[in-house]
Amino acid sequence: MKRVKPFIVLVAFLFVIVLLIPTLLVVPFSEKVDGKLSEGIQQQPSSSSVETNGKNGGPAVEVAVYRSKEKKIEHIPLEQYVIGVVAAEMPAEFELEALKAQALTARTYIVKQMINDQPISMPKGANVTDTIMHQVYYSDEELKRLWGTDYSWKIKKITEAVQATRGQILTYNNIPIEASFFSTSNGFTENSEAYWENAFPYLKSVASPWDKESPKFYDRKVMSVAEFEKKLGVTLPKDGSVGIVLSRTPGKRVETVEINGKKLKGREVREKLDLKSTDFTWMRKGDEIVITTKGYGHGVGMSQYGANGMAQEGKTYDQIVKYYYQGVNITSATAFLNKLTAKK
Repeated sequence: MKRVKPFIVLVAFLFVIVLLIPTLLVVPFSEKVDGKLSEGIQQQPSSSSVETNGKNGGPAVEVAVYRSKEKKIEHIPLEQYVIGVVAAEMPAEFELEALKAQALTARTYIVKQMINDQPISMPKGANVTDTIMHQVYYSDEELKRLWGTDYSWKIKKITEAVQATRGQILTYNNIPIEASFFSTSNGFTENSEAYWENAFPYLKSVASPWDKESPKFYDRKVMSVAEFEKKLGVTLPKDGSVGIVLSRTPGKRVETVEINGKKLKGREVREKLDLKSTDFTWMRKGDEIVITTKGYGHGVGMSQYGANGMAQEGKTYDQIVKYYYQGVNITSATAFLNKLTAKK
């Protein structure tokens, strides 16, 4: 019996050591997670933490952006890309709910673009450019140079807006929508088919009275009669008149105009004369044509200044997007992103 005791003691000692080893291994890592490292991750989410799987994030996806100045393709994590688009496309001074609405449009646009995989005039392998051809995108370094001392508060606010909508897109009949947007309306948005060829049921004209507060609501352009005639390919009548508006769109913009017998589309006039909007009036003063426009942009989809006006009145981002995009739903992008990762 006396010989057995040392053996029992040895077994008991080994048993205790086995129990302690996992604890000794785990404690150092537990302290890091609960301490400064965790705080740092929460304050400054890395691109990997944004993109990992989760109830809001979905699968890791990168956007292949053709950087027009550098003439190279850069692969950017999806949510980081959305931050760069919102920062470039909407003033950080806007209300947080308006910035959230912009984040939804930006994410919806790129998800749809990547699913369709129909790049136009881009190098092979790129999903989008960083210009107005698609969505303007600024990198973090570009934003630091652009914003200077305002960088800290602006990037924090925009990141908050993007994170609040993370993993969400806008759909209609379970398909990502054409999430078009523009700066300022003339008081109404436009039917998609009134400016483009395709009619979308969710891109219909709605009143947008908030835009009257936009600094871009009115614009005035003066050009010579000779320049006007050359750009439009017309000859003005000698009675001093300019042209007659034959019809207007549902958004109360010029649909068709006639100038000395020649008919032109409002969009054609806008593009050839480089006008801010297709809601224009004009008059002749001697050898000059004075053109006044209302609104800034094509007018289809969400008005950015309208969204900000709605937010100032207390409307939330979901109310804003559902007003400008009729009949849409806010949906998780996970299923669509899974399709993208499955292709790889």
